[in-house]
Amino acid sequence: MWKAGVILLLLLTCLPFLLAAQENDDSEWDYYYDDIHSRGDQTFIISLGTVFPTVFVNQGDIIEHKFNPPVGFTGSLSYHYYFYSSIFAGAEAGFMILSTLGGNSLFMIPLGVKGGYQFNYRKFEFPVSLTLGVSWHRYLSMGYFGFYMKGGGAAFYRVSNSWSFGLNANWYWFPERTSTKSDNVHGNMIDLTLCARYHF
Repeated sequence: MWKAGVILLLLLTCLPFLLAAQENDDSEWDYYYDDIHSRGDQTFIISLGTVFPTVFVNQGDIIEHKFNPPVGFTGSLSYHYYFYSSIFAGAEAGFMILSTLGGNSLFMIPLGVKGGYQFNYRKFEFPVSLTLGVSWHRYLSMGYFGFYMKGGGAAFYRVSNSWSFGLNANWYWFPERTSTKSDNVHGNMIDLTLCARYHF
């Protein structure tokens, strides 16, 4: 699993150079404005990277998680629609795979709606966003479906009129509530991903 993840990350890292070589004749993209987007602009983002479990809380007490560091592989597909040059909303679908100390795997599929604000400076774009949604969890024969929240930010470099590439970091909150209050757990995770963003 880790070898496949490393190969995907390397491909994503090399993608900007390949696309820049194809689009180096983008004459209308020779200069930049701070208001790089306008109403109706859209983006589609592909993200791949790793995820780290941080703090897990049960009834106010921090509990030790059973994940095996370095943990997890994550990815997502996102869509953004710009209402103004800096304000956007959209949706996201993702996945997480985390290994445990016992050699098993936890699978998660989060789906959410998001909104955010983007800071622009010439070829650099810095979106911050908040995502609210639901997530399916599967571990061995056990399953869970519940709410999640994610907040984070990214830094992108605009390679051409159509493509930008960057690094994204997010904090996740997964509150797992059961019929037995003593079993409730609030999980917190952080991800770090490489992103390719298509503008249209």
